[in-house]
Amino acid sequence: MIPSVNPPGDRTIGLLAYLYGPGKHEEHTDPHLVASFDDMSPDPGRDPNATLKDLQQLLDQPVMALPKHARPAKHVWHTSVRTAPGDRTLSDEEWAGIARRIVAATGIDPGNGQPGCRWAAVRHADDHIHIVATLVREDGLRPDDFRSGARAQAEARLIEKELGLHEVAPGDGTAAQRPTSAERHKAERQGRERTAREELRETVRRAVAGVRSEEEFFDRLAGAGLLIRKRTAPSGDLLGYKVALPDDRNRDGEPVFYPGARLAPDLSLPRIRERWSGDAEDAPVPRPEDVARTGPGTPAAARRRTASAAWQAMLVIERGDDAVAAAHIAAAGEILDALAKTSAAHTRRELRDAATAFERASRSHVRAVRGHDRALRQAARDLVHGGPALGRGEDGASTAMAIDMLFFLITAAAHWHAKKGHAQQAAAAARAAEYLRSAYQEAAAGPLGVLYQRGRRLNRPLLQRQTVVLREALPGLAAQILAEPGWYALAATIADAEAAGHDPAALLSDAVERRELDTAESVSDVLVWRMRRMADLPADAPAATDHGMSKRPAGSRPTSPVRHGGHEAGGNTR
Repeated sequence: MIPSVNPPGDRTIGLLAYLYGPGKHEEHTDPHLVASFDDMSPDPGRDPNATLKDLQQLLDQPVMALPKHARPAKHVWHTSVRTAPGDRTLSDEEWAGIARRIVAATGIDPGNGQPGCRWAAVRHADDHIHIVATLVREDGLRPDDFRSGARAQAEARLIEKELGLHEVAPGDGTAAQRPTSAERHKAERQGRERTAREELRETVRRAVAGVRSEEEFFDRLAGAGLLIRKRTAPSGDLLGYKVALPDDRNRDGEPVFYPGARLAPDLSLPRIRERWSGDAEDAPVPRPEDVARTGPGTPAAARRRTASAAWQAMLVIERGDDAVAAAHIAAAGEILDALAKTSAAHTRRELRDAATAFERASRSHVRAVRGHDRALRQAARDLVHGGPALGRGEDGASTAMAIDMLFFLITAAAHWHAKKGHAQQAAAAARAAEYLRSAYQEAAAGPLGVLYQRGRRLNRPLLQRQTVVLREALPGLAAQILAEPGWYALAATIADAEAAGHDPAALLSDAVERRELDTAESVSDVLVWRMRRMADLPADAPAATDHGMSKRPAGSRPTSPVRHGGHEAGGNTR
C-alpha cells in the first residue's frame, strides 16, 4: 500500500473537481465519499442535492474564518493511498478505516479529542482513494503535519499486515522521488512509456558512469540530446545543474527542467563530484594479455576487465568495512549503467532492466568512501569508451563472462543490504540479479555451445583424465558437475588451461574456494568463466586452441547444447 503525499495546493474546489470528474482518460468511475472528518459531509457523487461548492465551503470554513492576512497561501493537503497490483479489492468500509488511520498518523486529524483539520476521502477507482484536507485546524492553528509522508508510509506498513495486503519493504528516505500523478498523466497523453523524470534519471545515470570531470559529464549529457541549464555563483563557480527533454514542454511551450537532486539524491552535482574526487590520475592500465588478445579499447577487452573488477569488488563487499562496501555497491550501479548502454541487441532489454532495478540498491544511509572503488569506475569508463558490443565471438563470450561475474557481485550486494536491514535496497538488488540471470542466458548460449562441442570432441583418454582431475580437485562437487550438461564445456576449459601451462586442479580448487556456489544452479558454467578469467584464456575458445580432439566427420554440423533461453545443456539456469 503506497500513500503519496503531494505538495500543498491552493484551490480546494479545483482538486475536488478533478476527484469527482471523469479523469484525464475517463478512468474515474462512481466517485463518492467513503469517509470525512464528521462522517456527515455532503457527497456530490451520491447525493443529487449536494454540490462540489457545498463540500469545498465546508472543508475551507476554518481557513476562511481567519483574517485574510493569516490564511496560509497553500492550504490544501492531498494524498492518494493505493493498494498494490494483485491485492484484493477493499470495501468502502475498509477504505474508510484506512483514511481515518492515515489522517490520524499524519497529524491532520489526530483524534482522541485533539483539534484536527477538516478532511474528506474520495474513492473513484477500485484500488485507491484520495484524501483532501485543509491545513487549518478547528481552533485556527496549523496541524502538526511535519514529515506527513513518512508518517503515512509507516502507518501503511501496519495496515498491510492487518488487512493481509502485499507488504511493501520499508524505506529509509534515500529513494528517488516518484513521478507525480500529473507527470504520469502527461506521459500517457504524450504516448510515453515512462515519465520525463524517469527518462531523465536514466539518461543522467548513464552519463555519469565512469566520468572523471564536469566537462566530460556535461558533454555526455549534451551528446544524449538533453537541454542543460547550469547554476553558477557570482564568483563563476558552478553550483548545480538542471536538465530537460527537448520535447517535454509546459503549457507555455517552455522546456520542463529538473534539478539533478530532484531526479535522485546521488545525482546532485556535489554528490556526482564525490565520484571522481577519489579517482587516481594513474588509472588502472589494461593488462598486456588483454591488449594482445582484444586490443586496448575494444568492447571485449572492456568486458574482461569488468569481470576482473567485479570479482575483486565482490570480495570487498563480503569482507570490507561498510563505507568501502557502500562505495563498491554504488560503483556497481555505474557498471550496470555502462553495460546496458553498450549492450548488444539480444541482451539490451534485460541489462537495462537490471540497471534500472539496481538504481535503488546503489544508495543507503551508509555513506560511501569513494576512491577505493576506482577499479570499478574505470571498468565503467572502459565499457563506455570501448563502444557498443556486437555479441559475437570474443566480444560475446567476454560479455557472458562479465555478466556472470556481475550476477555474483549484485547477489553479494543484496546479501549486504539484507544484513544491514535495508529492505528496499536488498529487494532491488535481488530483482537486478534476476534480470542479469536472463541476460546471461542470452549472452552465454552461443559461447557455451562452442565450448560444449569442443568438450564432446575430446578424445576418450583426455576426457577421462579431465574427469580424474575434477574428482581429485573437487571431490564434494564432482558428481554434481559430471551430471550437468555443462560438464563438457568445463572439460574443454580444463584442457585449455592445461595446454596453456596451468595446473587445472589448482585452478579448480581456487575457483571454488574463493566464493560459495549456493546461488548457482549450473556449477560447471560458473567454473568455466572463473577458470577462463583466472587463467587468462580466450573467452571464446577459438578453434586454434583445440587439442586432443577427435575429428568430426566432414560436412557434419555441430549442434549447440543451449536452446534459446538457456533451458537445455550448457545454459546457466541459476
